[in-house]
Amino acid sequence: MPVPRILIVDDEPDLVELVELTLTRMGLASDRAYTLAAAHEKLLSQRFDLCLADMHLPDGDGLSLLEWTQEHCPSLPTAIITAHGNVDTAVRALKAGAFDFIAKPLDLGVLRRMVLRALKLTDRGAESGLAQRSPRLLGRAPPMLALREMIGRVARSQAPVHIAGESGTGKELVARLIHQSGPRAEGPFVPVNCGAIPAELMESEFFGHKRGSFTGAVSDQRGLLQSAEGGTLFLDEVADLPLHMQVKLLRVIQEKAVRPIGETAEQPIDVRILSATHRDLAALIAQGRFREDLYYRINVIELRVPALRERVGDIAELAQHVLQRLAARSQVATPQLAPEALRVLQAYPFPGNVRELENILERALTLCSSGWIAAADLQLRSTARPDTTSPAPAGTPDFTATPDVPTADLVNELEVLERNAIIKALEQNRFNKTAAAKQLGMSFRALRYRIKKLGIE
Repeated sequence: MPVPRILIVDDEPDLVELVELTLTRMGLASDRAYTLAAAHEKLLSQRFDLCLADMHLPDGDGLSLLEWTQEHCPSLPTAIITAHGNVDTAVRALKAGAFDFIAKPLDLGVLRRMVLRALKLTDRGAESGLAQRSPRLLGRAPPMLALREMIGRVARSQAPVHIAGESGTGKELVARLIHQSGPRAEGPFVPVNCGAIPAELMESEFFGHKRGSFTGAVSDQRGLLQSAEGGTLFLDEVADLPLHMQVKLLRVIQEKAVRPIGETAEQPIDVRILSATHRDLAALIAQGRFREDLYYRINVIELRVPALRERVGDIAELAQHVLQRLAARSQVATPQLAPEALRVLQAYPFPGNVRELENILERALTLCSSGWIAAADLQLRSTARPDTTSPAPAGTPDFTATPDVPTADLVNELEVLERNAIIKALEQNRFNKTAAAKQLGMSFRALRYRIKKLGIE
């Protein structure tokens, strides 16, 4: 297997020698170019696995080289060396397609980690990782094909990605696929719901704390950021972060370091930040509820997950996949959707998106009395159409009219079934709510809400 080779493009001989020495100690080969023209010549005539380029060169800049490599060497990861504190330049480079950036003076530990991550891209392409790893992102509608293509592209970068979309569209699934399809796949994926952490505990949860730093701190505790070291931190519902935490998160992203509560020195971290929300961040910025500078740091690349009503043609495949999973969990044969039931689902606007589809099918699986799910088993509730200006196709069920609402007896029966299922899961997991939620296929927050509503504790 050939030794990986890195091209260093910089006009500072001392810096080039330092990088070459570091790469040699890693068992890697390197070559140097002092100008943009020399870099072009070497890249066209030789094979390299990574290009490390300074932002300022005698005959151009790193962004020009980045644009050139994307045209002539599209599979070559290119990292940019920036001046200390010049975060705006780093963001510009990431938006232009840079794999990552590193600031002067070079931190050799950061350099080594970045090089190793980049070399993993040549060992396993993002697209092959996306194809082989689970969970799957189902759907063949044009918006989903475009989304999968974008996931493959952004997985090759270390740029922060913001995932926008309505509730229930599968934003966390997209984040997991970005993580699993890139060079951080072997590292941890740490999801956190920003709206589920009490404000008074948020700083400790994110950054960790030292023993004795406050009342109740009986031992050292790693924060979420340290737990994601070498991997990905996924900030779900990032719009729920209070302003004081937004300021601290901005510093973490810019400095790539955290300071636990009670600690005097910052600790470097190697974490990729992915975020998501169903809310309009631009509107929150206008209201003074979200920092504009943080928005531009986490939204270097934006992916939008389409609503289910935008890909009606995928409903049949999604429904079949969900029913197979639910039936396997319940250890029953997988039922089939009756044609009329599928037509009703395809006409329904799904304000809750894929999550609502899963809930509807779980209820229908409980109600169906044979191997077929009929339209009546779906028990769809009334909801307004998103587009009331266009007439519905002939024969489309009218969901704006008063539907057949389940009787009180049926509602009570379903609540009893749900209550028993939750109690059974809690008992099987020794009342560990996190494990019980995973077994039930719901979020910890949703389980906590259902426990309270059903009066289980």
